[in-house]
Amino acid sequence: MMLFKKSKKEKEENVFNQDLSQKENPGYVFVMVLFMKEKCPMPDREKMTTIMQKHLGKVECFTHSDNAAGFAANNYRVEFEQGAIPPQLMITGCTKRPKEPLDELTVSQMWDCQEDRERILSECKYQVLATDMMAAVMDYRERADMLMDYMEALVELYPTCEAVYFMTSGKMFTVERIRNHNIPRDKRFLYFAVNVRFFNIQGTDDMLVDTLGMTTLFLPDLQYHFHGMNPDWVVNHAYNMLSYIYDNENPIKDNDSIDGIKDGNMSRDVMWICHYEDSLIQPARGILDIYMNEYAAGGRAY
Repeated sequence: MMLFKKSKKEKEENVFNQDLSQKENPGYVFVMVLFMKEKCPMPDREKMTTIMQKHLGKVECFTHSDNAAGFAANNYRVEFEQGAIPPQLMITGCTKRPKEPLDELTVSQMWDCQEDRERILSECKYQVLATDMMAAVMDYRERADMLMDYMEALVELYPTCEAVYFMTSGKMFTVERIRNHNIPRDKRFLYFAVNVRFFNIQGTDDMLVDTLGMTTLFLPDLQYHFHGMNPDWVVNHAYNMLSYIYDNENPIKDNDSIDGIKDGNMSRDVMWICHYEDSLIQPARGILDIYMNEYAAGGRAY
């Protein structure tokens, strides 16, 4: 069984087991968890509708109670055989967080709030869940835009929110980072909802960089299994590849070549081959594996 340690950036030396029994469902509902220190009431119907319309355009509140609120995002349409309907955005009432903590592997990869994550998870005893429904077959760019507009509405609706956790990727941001961001509209989903993870592989000099969150949009996550290269270079390469895949509706086919890395930068002087494979680290999912020539690990020779 392969074992994975935390990044060298971590003080701890926790070891994580490979567990491919954890499965990921492409296109699954997108879940945001708003963490709170104290229990808060459901905002009133009029306030919720006003703020949701401010960020998402025309919406219709079709249910509202202390336990749940639901909105039809009428600026969008999802096509089914029976006809077109708007996607739905659901928000739960504020409840106590489950006693079971987030698993250590997930917490170790929360790079965007590394200094605050332990405090947030310790102090925030309450949560609000926000999801989309019937949105999986939307155009992926439209769904991404809708979800990020939804995120920005939520942090306005809940002023006492401390942080937002993105369940599909394991990312977490303080609410201040979300409220004060200046990320371009078309890059928000990649920035907030797609995680680039980094692991050392125990007992070897091998490393692994992968991404988590792209399959929500039916786009491929990436995987780099390598040694002998600065992992920061590989992380930067992964973000560039994510942008290319997102902007171009994933034109990459099996066995296609892409620009590799030379002296820390992407370069056409180096070509790496892409293969669609199964992931090495949980959750089990199909990924686009980047074969890094002489830096590749795992005994592969494409």
